[in-house]
Parts: sequence; C-alpha cells; structure tokens
Amino acid sequence: MLSGIPDPELPVSIVDLGLVKTVHVEQSVVRVDLLPTWTGCPALEVIAKDVESQVAALPGVDTCTVTWCYEPAWSPDRISAEGQSILKAHGITSPGCCSEAPTTIPLGTSFIACPYCGSNETRLDSPYGPTRCRSIHFCESCRNQFEHMKAVDLEP
Repeated sequence: MLSGIPDPELPVSIVDLGLVKTVHVEQSVVRVDLLPTWTGCPALEVIAKDVESQVAALPGVDTCTVTWCYEPAWSPDRISAEGQSILKAHGITSPGCCSEAPTTIPLGTSFIACPYCGSNETRLDSPYGPTRCRSIHFCESCRNQFEHMKAVDLEP
C-alpha cells in the first residue's frame, strides 16, 4: 500500500526513498512514522495527507495518522536499490552510487558517475538543486546536466 505513494518531488515511492520508519496498527487505528529527507521539506504536508487518506481508505481502518520522526535522521543510505535505479533512470544520483570514491575532489571534478553515459568526467554545477536535498552536476562527456541526492552530514 505505502509503496504506491509517490514522493511529490521525486519519481520514486516513499518506501523506496526510505521515508517509512514504522507502521503501528492497533485494531482499526493506524499510525505511520515517517522520516523526512529534510526537516524543512515543503512536501511533508502533501506526503502526510496522501498516506493518511490512502491508508484510511483501506477496509477495516477507521483512522490513520502520520508522525514525522527526526531520529534517526534520514540519509540517502535508506534509498532502496530499486529506488536508486529509478532515480538514476530519471537523471538523479545518490551517494550510494559511487561508494569506492569520495563524492568530490578539488577543482570541481567529481567522482559521481553520470547516470546517462556512466562517465566520471562530471563536475558540480551548483550545490543548490530544485530542492534542498539535491545538487546539480554536469557531465563533460555527454554534456548532460543531472541531479544528485546530497549526503546528510550527521556530524555537528
């Protein structure tokens, strides 16, 4: 059920994105605990409403509430393999895509492989993407721009 609910800003479900922490069911009452990608994400209200309405519509469910949890913090490591594949197909990479190399090296050259051609001849175009959790990169080989899910720095 929850795997059919898409993230409003990304072409992937909230399950594959790793937002679902726990689901509590007590008789006909359901509570879904979700982890936001960013605390200030403008899509949180939309996601909560989608979850509440779709789960409450299930037979035997009287009410559903969504609770946003901030611990543990969400990180791109929670994105499923299927989610990473879907994101890559839409031109969005994540930190897990290039585990053997650092995300960036000096001079703006990146070890992030291009999701379109696979080249490592990429560079950071802008640390600010369409949402706070994404940055913009450019591939020198195929000349395409692509988005990358930012790593979450848990160090203070």
